[in-house]
Amino acid sequence: MKDLKHLIYFESLLENADNELVKKAQADGGIALGYTCFHIPEVLLNVDNCFSVRLRAPNTGSVDIATYYMSNYTCEFARALLERAIEGGYQFLDAMIGVDACSMMNRSMEHFDILQVNNKPNFFVTHTDMPYKITDYTLDSYVKQMRLRVLDRITEVFGVDTSDAAIRKAVEQHNEVCRIISEISEMRKAQNPVITGYEFHVLNLVTYTCPKALILPYLRETLEELRTREPDEKSPFRARVAIVGSEIDDPSLTKLIEGCGALVVSDRYCFGSTPGREVIELKDDEDALRQICLHYMEVSECARYISDEKVLQRRVTADRLAREFNAEGVIYEQMKYCDYWGFERALASHVLAEEYGWPVLSIDRLYNNGNSGQLRTRVQAFVESLEIKRIHKEEGNK
Repeated sequence: MKDLKHLIYFESLLENADNELVKKAQADGGIALGYTCFHIPEVLLNVDNCFSVRLRAPNTGSVDIATYYMSNYTCEFARALLERAIEGGYQFLDAMIGVDACSMMNRSMEHFDILQVNNKPNFFVTHTDMPYKITDYTLDSYVKQMRLRVLDRITEVFGVDTSDAAIRKAVEQHNEVCRIISEISEMRKAQNPVITGYEFHVLNLVTYTCPKALILPYLRETLEELRTREPDEKSPFRARVAIVGSEIDDPSLTKLIEGCGALVVSDRYCFGSTPGREVIELKDDEDALRQICLHYMEVSECARYISDEKVLQRRVTADRLAREFNAEGVIYEQMKYCDYWGFERALASHVLAEEYGWPVLSIDRLYNNGNSGQLRTRVQAFVESLEIKRIHKEEGNK
């Protein structure tokens, strides 16, 4: 296929957190609010002249300094963020919004504060609690946390308008991003899609890491380009797979999988399009903040939610996405030393295989794919098994 016009530019935007569009937004008076987790509703960080930057630490080499503070047996993603912060990689941020999503990220965020990794005069780190299940009580608590520890803080420090009207305006912009990403994602259902999993991963990631107002013109143009893009006459891929699991903020993993012959056609992971790129529907006669918090609680697929309903929801969603996007197998991924997803992967990968009938490749990995040789071998073997299974099925139908 012909290369996407802006793909190289999008890739360059992912090289550093302080990318070209972030610098432009700040030069125009924008306030950069860093965050690490889906459970901080990003739409709340895009009110008035604020913009959200979901933190990544791509191409991190050694994490020795962060390991000194956090130990070897903690999530490498949390350590990589702290390492990058100590190196000065997040000096551009005006504030850091943390959430009690897991103990390891909590430790990372605490050290952001303790080590004073940012020397801007008004910089602050704030932490919020996060519920484990959905009830009226936990929703009330969640709304209160977002109001007191996020919206009120940025109003107090930066004079930001966090009124109901300002929140609704931010939702409109957020929803346009979601509609574009959703339409592009739907294109992956085709037998021979006009977009690869790697290209989609890059496109989706820039919507998390760049100011929405500045990335939207590029997204609109890319959507129009894809509507008329001609796919290759014959697909170069030998199988179709869905990826589910924990945090994947590096498209090189998707590139590795597709380099082994498996087209990634759907995703359900942290930093992915499910959850995260669903349109937020607001009613005019109800409080916008409360509706947003309920939306994020309901669509969350995080293993932190331990209720029976959420456990079932994660399995049903993985099965539904794999079926709707015509996947032939599922890759279940987990970041090494992630407690929540370690338990979830161990159980759910067997459930998807034994109860839902999916061929499943279960993997745990280092943050920077340091074991990519081993990963590549396992993915190649999985692709071959899917290809053989399809050939046998086609022969049986003759």
